[in-house]
Amino acid sequence: MSLHRTLAASLFAVTLALSACRTTAPTERAPAPALPVATVADVGAAPHDNLNAVVWMQRTAEYAAVTQTVYHAAISRLDPALKDRQWDALVPDERGNAATGLPPAVVMDVDETVLDNSPYQARLIRDGQDYNEVTWDQWVAEEKAKAVPGVVEFAKAANARGVTILYISNRATHLKDATIANLRAVGMPVKDDSVFLGLGTFVPDCEQNGSEKDCRRRLAGQQYRVVMQFGDQLGDFAQILANTPQARADLANQYRTWFGERWFMLPNPSYGSWEPALFNNAWSQPSETRRKSKLDALDIAR
Repeated sequence: MSLHRTLAASLFAVTLALSACRTTAPTERAPAPALPVATVADVGAAPHDNLNAVVWMQRTAEYAAVTQTVYHAAISRLDPALKDRQWDALVPDERGNAATGLPPAVVMDVDETVLDNSPYQARLIRDGQDYNEVTWDQWVAEEKAKAVPGVVEFAKAANARGVTILYISNRATHLKDATIANLRAVGMPVKDDSVFLGLGTFVPDCEQNGSEKDCRRRLAGQQYRVVMQFGDQLGDFAQILANTPQARADLANQYRTWFGERWFMLPNPSYGSWEPALFNNAWSQPSETRRKSKLDALDIAR
């Protein structure tokens, strides 16, 4: 027998021996092939700074619990505020006239205080875009924003006590009709068109400073005793003279005893004037530069 035949016979014998040693158990399933790692194209959106904030506002029980806590607490403060005729939620510099004898009102910001616009933010994430006036106006025109949890219950309690709800918003005045329609659709009381004071509202003898609301609060104070204010930004309560982290902290500290009694802050981690304060209000900087400023602002307890 040749060497090649001898080797072949030996290998055949070994194979038979190994086969005889196998058990009769069912054949094991071959391992599944590894799934491909998801790409940006698969998930439909690139990494976005706003993702966690928007998901938290839309999908967590905690967000609704926080907003309901704020509004439930405010309901409990309504009667004491109305009973005290000297009670006023406007800072002295914006009061400008005596509040005694004026009918009571509550001043409310609209976006992320009364109406939840997180679907608009979600669209920006999905499409890899930033805020712009065109897409914002389109969203407002849809009138699809839902009420922030707890706000309708509070507004109805205030309305039942004869308190007028005033909406001081940085939605432009040309969005008034769509905004009022959306407010009414979610159940918010709207006495008439005059209670919406949007960006661009003319206030005699008061110069508008950017998107600050001080002139409109002064206008409200001329007609009403403002017993409470609600917002998701510090500028919803008092004028921010310098939008820096320190100036904002100083203003909040100055009126720290007003929060939870006259002022009620709603959570909004998605956007706000707090963000540009971290990069010197320079939106013209590249996004990478702005992000570095936010990273540099983190406290990592060195």
